[in-house]
Amino acid sequence: HKSGVVSAPLFADQVFLDAELTLGLPASHTAATGVDAMVHAIEAYTGRVRKNPVSDHLARSALALLFRHLVTACREPRHRGAREAMLLGAMLAGQAFANSPVGLVHGMAYPLGGYFHVPHGLSNALMLAPVLRFNARACAALYAELGDAIGLPSEGDVSTRAEAFISALEALMDAAQMPRRLRDVGVTEEYLPILAADAITQHRVLVNNPVAITEEEMVGLYRQAF
Repeated sequence: HKSGVVSAPLFADQVFLDAELTLGLPASHTAATGVDAMVHAIEAYTGRVRKNPVSDHLARSALALLFRHLVTACREPRHRGAREAMLLGAMLAGQAFANSPVGLVHGMAYPLGGYFHVPHGLSNALMLAPVLRFNARACAALYAELGDAIGLPSEGDVSTRAEAFISALEALMDAAQMPRRLRDVGVTEEYLPILAADAITQHRVLVNNPVAITEEEMVGLYRQAF
């Protein structure tokens, strides 16, 4: 079982972002941790409970940095500028979701780590697109705004722009050579209902999701990712 621990003493008083410590990090780890930070920003921006102007600004700034520099950091592991941008983006995303907590992507990612030991960032990446499309009924306008933040063309209606944002994230993960299906990381189909039964108990994060979800719907999202 994987759960989160939240407590005021865990928040840092000072932070030192030293890119030297991340130079040479393997591409798979760079991609997973980078996408995890992107999910922090996206879910902070679309949160139902505590979304606010401060978290919004932090999330947009974080996502712009992370989206722009992730692939370079993966392909050129000693690229100092890309590493510095990723560190700053991850910190800003952390501040964003400390103000406006994460939601369904994280809630469905936790059991993947608990049952199949999928690294946390990768489990988020695997569930990202299905969950975003599920939430689009409530978040299309917000996804369009995030598309603007990462430099996508502001063309078409809100639904078209929201889908363009999700597709851009999928293309980014492909460019970073990340596994894209649950089956690719050892998840077996018979476990999908078990994962959903666990995920539906993640009330701490599910309360923040902009769309309520049932356990049956969760099974469907795991199947989409499978």
